[in-house]
Amino acid sequence: MTDTDVAPAVPAGPPKAPTRTRHRAWIVTALLVVFMMINFADKSVLGLAAEEIRQDLGLSASAFGLASSAFFLLFSVSGAAVGLLADRVRPKWLLLIMTVLWSVSQAPLAVGGGLAVLIASRVLLGAAEGPAYPVAQQTTLSWFPNHRRNLPGALIVLGITLGVLVAAPVLTWLINHHGWRSAVAAVALAGVVWTLLWIPFGGEGPYATMSDNDPPAEAASDDGPGTGNGTGTTGEAQPKMPYRRILATRTWIGVTIGYFSTYWVIAFALVWLPSYLRDGLGYSSAVSTQLLMLFWGLSGILVLGQAGLTGWMMRRGITSRRARGWVGGALLLTSGVSCLSLPVAPAGAVTVVLLIGAFGLAGAMGSIAATTIMELAPADRRGGALGTMNAVVTTAGLIAPTLIGSLVDTHGAEGYQYAVLITGALLLAGGTAAVTLINPDRDARLLSV
Repeated sequence: MTDTDVAPAVPAGPPKAPTRTRHRAWIVTALLVVFMMINFADKSVLGLAAEEIRQDLGLSASAFGLASSAFFLLFSVSGAAVGLLADRVRPKWLLLIMTVLWSVSQAPLAVGGGLAVLIASRVLLGAAEGPAYPVAQQTTLSWFPNHRRNLPGALIVLGITLGVLVAAPVLTWLINHHGWRSAVAAVALAGVVWTLLWIPFGGEGPYATMSDNDPPAEAASDDGPGTGNGTGTTGEAQPKMPYRRILATRTWIGVTIGYFSTYWVIAFALVWLPSYLRDGLGYSSAVSTQLLMLFWGLSGILVLGQAGLTGWMMRRGITSRRARGWVGGALLLTSGVSCLSLPVAPAGAVTVVLLIGAFGLAGAMGSIAATTIMELAPADRRGGALGTMNAVVTTAGLIAPTLIGSLVDTHGAEGYQYAVLITGALLLAGGTAAVTLINPDRDARLLSV
């Protein structure tokens, strides 16, 4: 181990935040975990009701893939725009507006309509959900110093898993007993309930406009998160760092490539994995649902395990290069190898193990990406850095469903095998980028020069 791979021991300061602030930090974190659960329940409706929607509306696989990809038409653009806005407008209100739009966008589809309404609903929903993850992470992590961010960051990612785990049985039951439109209505109603809780309890934390080494203050008042200049000082304002400097760092590039491969897996899993399990691998609907819950459940456990391991490493002086970049990269590489092995694996237990590896290991990179960017970027540039990363990454959600649908229409069930091979290659590229490029300690020092 070289001296560049060992970070200084975690300092004794800053002093612990007041008890009231710590309690509120976890209340906000819990609300944002539920926020992400609703977010991914919204996304999972089409995958869970794929066959019912295609039969009801008379859609081919390509047409259904196009409707699914429509969700991501404005997803990336809005993610970048609102991410930049989050450096100027309180994230509390941005999150509230997003959730209201989620419910409004799905109301027409819950009532009726065909392909045109489906596409319009998904486009508006995607525009409203595009900034959700980066703004949720920015808000959550503003309550914690750098060496304490791994767990809350992982919990936000766990919200994705919990959203799918809760949505799969509940929404499947609604779809089977009351039709797929009832499932759309249910997730829209969940968004309304969340907004009523967020108004009194939501907000940003003491690290929203302060550096990690400044003593934490009480939570921000409803008038704003603070008046600091983003450097943790209250004196003369310092020049704003250009976003292009942050986006040009090897760390930002490496995190973005790695997270892109993860999001490709997420898009595959949400839209086409249920159909792949049934049509590509021959599992029954009941078994497919059980396997989906197994994949997402193990992914959630892994995300928490990664957070514990990374936090343990950083508290013992290991730099983020190893604790975040190498750990995340290793998971992506293992996931990629599992994907590439699936088409030639014998049916049975080996296939299940490889499926778990392929679709269950990559998810931890989402948490690693957010905490790494929060460490890299100055406080007043975190929203833009996170939002731009998310905008690039989520183009995978625009490409993957359409490409996989086209492969299935062209090659039948064999098209899923080609999709798995493409996914494996992307994961290997993402893992390699994470291992070789991510080094926030080094790049943060370069940015400070």
